[in-house]
Amino acid sequence: MAYKTVTTVITDFEVDRVALEAAIELARREQGHLDVLCLGVDPTQPGFYYAGANAMAIQASLAEADARARAIEGQVKKRLEGATITWASVPMTAQLPGLAQLIAHQTRLADIAVLPRPYGEGRGHEHEAVVESELFDAGIPVLVMPDGCTLPDPVRKVVIAWNESREALTAVRAALPLLQAADSVNITIIDPPPHAPDRSDPGGALSQMLARHAIKADVSVLAKTLPRVSDVIARQLVDQGADLLVMGAYGHSRIRESILGGATRHMLQLAEVPVLMAH
Repeated sequence: MAYKTVTTVITDFEVDRVALEAAIELARREQGHLDVLCLGVDPTQPGFYYAGANAMAIQASLAEADARARAIEGQVKKRLEGATITWASVPMTAQLPGLAQLIAHQTRLADIAVLPRPYGEGRGHEHEAVVESELFDAGIPVLVMPDGCTLPDPVRKVVIAWNESREALTAVRAALPLLQAADSVNITIIDPPPHAPDRSDPGGALSQMLARHAIKADVSVLAKTLPRVSDVIARQLVDQGADLLVMGAYGHSRIRESILGGATRHMLQLAEVPVLMAH
């Protein structure tokens, strides 16, 4: 497996440039193709306008969104001019209610999406919506780039946050090209259930699977000594000197995670290294 089609979605060129640069680099390494969606988001909600103003307000707002999309495309084309990879840019306009379906349709055939961190300064609702659209609707893995971060060349040390879930296994499979190139892979397990089927050998079955892909991994079984699992993972990333975190995304429902928080949201806020996620 290789990442032969890499995609990214740009809604603000300066804020999202970290993802664009990482996507360019990943496509170059994999000798793949890069698709860049230049997205102008119309934030209006049609039902919120009084009768008679609806059509005029929507038309004006959509025109502004279209202008933003084309301005972003101009910046993207300038950055990619003379690039040694094959690439394409597409300007798109969408309203928030229909954003997920539109993004998913455009990117569903990609091997991986490279996106900026969806939380933090300069981020709007569209950033989170794009990440969730790729994971849930397009069904492709996402490489999330923290602010000011670059994609290591090569990725030498990887931590896998392993909890036996389907989401975590999907993320591991999606990360195989990066894991095979790494010098060190650590399977991190936090407070494994005492009555789990693999309680006598936590992570052993995953280690065996990876070994058959020529990936040598070691296992760390850690206690939850901090309030949140994400805090323990963040500390493990520092202790391991990791370049990349691989983890499943949204093991609970998105509504529950948005209200109560969760490992996915907290990890994306804490991680200072790229995070490869899948659902």
